Amino acid sequence: MNKRSFIKSTAMTGIAAAIGMDTLAALFDSKKNVPADLLASDADFWGKIRKDYLLKPDYINLENGYYNFVPQPTLEKYIQHIRDINYQASYYMRTVQWDNKTRMAAKLAEVAGCSPDELIITRNATESLDLVIGGQDWKAGDEAVMAVQDYGSMIDMFEQVSNRYGIKLVKVSVPNHPESDDDIVSLYANAITTKTKLMMVSHIINITGHILPIRKICDMAHSKGVAVMVDGAHAYGHFQYKIDDLNCDYYGTSLHKWMSVPLGAGFLYIKKTRIDKLWPLLGDGNKDMASIKRLNHTGTHPCATDLAVEDALDYYNMMGGEKKEKRMRYLQEYWTDKVRGLPRIILNTPKDLNRVCGIVNVGIEGINPVEMATRLMKEYKIFTVGIDYANVQGCRICPNVYTSLEELDIFVEALKSMAKKA
Repeated sequence: MNKRSFIKSTAMTGIAAAIGMDTLAALFDSKKNVPADLLASDADFWGKIRKDYLLKPDYINLENGYYNFVPQPTLEKYIQHIRDINYQASYYMRTVQWDNKTRMAAKLAEVAGCSPDELIITRNATESLDLVIGGQDWKAGDEAVMAVQDYGSMIDMFEQVSNRYGIKLVKVSVPNHPESDDDIVSLYANAITTKTKLMMVSHIINITGHILPIRKICDMAHSKGVAVMVDGAHAYGHFQYKIDDLNCDYYGTSLHKWMSVPLGAGFLYIKKTRIDKLWPLLGDGNKDMASIKRLNHTGTHPCATDLAVEDALDYYNMMGGEKKEKRMRYLQEYWTDKVRGLPRIILNTPKDLNRVCGIVNVGIEGINPVEMATRLMKEYKIFTVGIDYANVQGCRICPNVYTSLEELDIFVEALKSMAKKA
């Protein structure tokens, strides 16, 4: 079987009928006593999970980081939520809309490891963090610290408040391969001055998959009187952690990435002691300054997405956070171990398991990242994205739990072939 035939035959498995929530629950229950490390490499088990994903047969998708597929059982429930709300219309909006949103937020908080009254549902990580950036009581001369590797939308928001209020932006550059946590912590520490008001740190850098030592950074910043805002867009639902253990002041994430919620949902965590210090994105009639709901007014919005949060969490909880994380790590190590150290192939993500999970950036000497991504798609039918800024030159590789080893083998052979011709 040739490469293109293989892609189509394996991808077509996603067109088969989804196994459904009840069958899925039974499948996971049958493996409840299997250690996560062993289950991570069980091709038959994950092949069954793959059937829940409707995969386009034209290419191998290794760009799950932007928007993750919604499994068919979750998608069907989402469609039913749309029908139900449309059936009730204004009645739903005027009766149970907010109660349901509060209930969903509490479920998110349980997985996130924080108090429900410190978390609100937003539309994505950008909205969450921009609310924090724009909601500060900035004064001319204040300073904010961030990294050039941080997500562009948040840097754009910092640029806007800089132009508006006259604050100074201090940008550091995070090394792709630090020798220790101290390298990272001291980098941020050295950027702090007596005028620093807010620090933004990525929990996992979106362009490389580099996981930063958040707790150590937060403890250091707090010792200097600086608040920390964490961009967790790629962390929630990807690997396990508890927000309360991070000791951050603000935490924003998107749910359409690794939690596989339909587009239009994210959340923002705000430490209780910080809630009354923020201005809302949109004006709200709630005058209780200590209530986080004061910051959650967005006007009329697609409520069906809020309801689908519960379904996505049910799917995630059936799988189990540990099992998902171990599968993501297994897939990452499977392909990186095959190319690490090969001529002209450059891994822009640390090898240390404390600093990486499922996402890795890989480059090839002599090939521009955009060209590399274009050739992977054109010559090998592999879809990914090229990154060429902030000391990162390569393609971001984001498999998901459904990704097969055969697909990764094709990717590895593509890298080797391209490197030889470079």
